[in-house]
Amino acid sequence: MRLDEFIEFEANERAERRRLASEKDYAILDHLDSFERRFEEHVSDDAVVGSVSPSIFVGRANYPTVSTGLLSPVGRESAAERFRTSGAWYDEGVSIADVFDRRTSLLNSARGVDVASAGGTGTGPSTALNAPATARGDTSAHSVHDAWDGWLGVQREVAIADRPVDVEIGLNGAPDLDFEVGPEDIKTPTGPRAAARSAELGENPHVPRPVKKTLEDDDWRAEGAMTYLYRRGFDVYEINTILSAGALGRGKDRRLVPTRWSITAVDDTVGRYLRGSIRDDPTVDRIEVHRNEYLGNAFWVILVPGRWEYELVEMKSPGSIWNPDPEAGIYLAAASEGREGRTGYVEETAGAYYAARLGVLEHLADRDRQAKALVVRHVSDDYWGPVGVWQVREAVRNAFEGEFGTAETFGAAVRGVADHLPVSLGRLRRKSTMAAGLQANLGDFVDAE
Repeated sequence: MRLDEFIEFEANERAERRRLASEKDYAILDHLDSFERRFEEHVSDDAVVGSVSPSIFVGRANYPTVSTGLLSPVGRESAAERFRTSGAWYDEGVSIADVFDRRTSLLNSARGVDVASAGGTGTGPSTALNAPATARGDTSAHSVHDAWDGWLGVQREVAIADRPVDVEIGLNGAPDLDFEVGPEDIKTPTGPRAAARSAELGENPHVPRPVKKTLEDDDWRAEGAMTYLYRRGFDVYEINTILSAGALGRGKDRRLVPTRWSITAVDDTVGRYLRGSIRDDPTVDRIEVHRNEYLGNAFWVILVPGRWEYELVEMKSPGSIWNPDPEAGIYLAAASEGREGRTGYVEETAGAYYAARLGVLEHLADRDRQAKALVVRHVSDDYWGPVGVWQVREAVRNAFEGEFGTAETFGAAVRGVADHLPVSLGRLRRKSTMAAGLQANLGDFVDAE
């Protein structure tokens, strides 16, 4: 399909998706009212009644002493799986309000621990994984590697299980509830917090055999364990939870990893593995332009014949969550890598860089091809609340489904895309390493803002 035909086709598809999304949206305040009622029914001063935990959370504040929590969908235990962040959210077509609903409905029963040491006795994974479910009270402090009992042991078993786990949680006093919605709540939607006193498993969690294998091997570096799990069919969402719980890596070197850090670490590690797997593959044989739009974020992916090269350019509209000043103009950020990758963390585009790169590399690996890849992300003012980098990952992954456009040259592809961006081609060229080499004319430098 020629690029101009593809752009017209995509415009019609986007209009239909926006119509469907607006029909399923609902008011946040209605959600908060219903949540308060559920919360009063299921949480007492010293316990969470009927708790089911689909996931965990490890904070990053005050590192290396961090807050670690069990997340529980209060009053919605039968639907606990829906509260675990995954690619299924994209398939389901969740809205920003849906994400707000799910995130704020999770009670975070937490306590502070050191990332390398927490309460627990060293039964070891080979025995703990097969032991009966028992009360796990805190005992003496050992390394994270040894912690298969106590608070951290329960948290870890929730993390490595392949389905939500029944957990009995004791609390130190009533949770902190704040139902006033302000700007900070929109920026970082989270549920109420409670200081946890104890946790007991209500069942034997089911742990997949490949996960048991990585846990039992004390000589396996975390990077190798991550790629092993990925090759065995585990998605990055599952792997980053296991990593966050301190369940991967060499023996006594294992540490709890803050959730935000673990997400990027897994995207980067799996991405580097995939980049190596396509290193000697033939290149794509034509210039392709793929597009997807989700939750107010539009993604253009241009694949060009050649050896691996990658760049992400982000454009954030004024009035969007990360560029709130309506008079600020379009904010641009970019980061790139060549055939050998990068040597340092990407600051300017942060986790979005690695999430988008993973989506591109998975597509190329599926085709046994390599390419130069330019990803352009436009964050519109419809993106009123951040939902996490999962939406970047899934939008890019799914950009390759269905129709795509073609162009005769890279310049023609970039110019065709630039016609639908909120900045001029000239400004794009000044920011983008890949687009910088295009021959320019005077009209390219007229800003489209």
